[in-house]
Amino acid sequence: MNIRPLLEALDLQEDAARALADDLRTQIDDLQTRLRKAETHLEHLAITRKTVTGLADRLPASPPELPEHPDYPRILAAFNEATGPLRAKDVCQALGHELLPKNVEGTRAKLKRLVKLGILTEAETGWFARQQ
Repeated sequence: MNIRPLLEALDLQEDAARALADDLRTQIDDLQTRLRKAETHLEHLAITRKTVTGLADRLPASPPELPEHPDYPRILAAFNEATGPLRAKDVCQALGHELLPKNVEGTRAKLKRLVKLGILTEAETGWFARQQ
């Protein structure tokens, strides 16, 4: 029996396996390079996150959003012009509302809402002022 054809067939299979191994090594090198880049990017993102969260305490707090009613900006304007604390009746007059109990109570409710938002303070019961 002649083993020459068998050895040639083995040579072909070895060459194919070697070519496949070389191709896979090339792919592995490319994937390792991409992995290193991705890991470096992750490290940079982690550093950025740490920096941003460290600076967040130093940034001024954004003012809370006012409720969607046209009186709120006018109420704040009244407090900007005031030299001291105001009562609900004073604000009601500044807004040009009649001094009816329903108007005064509605204004008082708006002032209380601004206190909850941290925009106004209620120094004494019924007396409201801008937050310092």
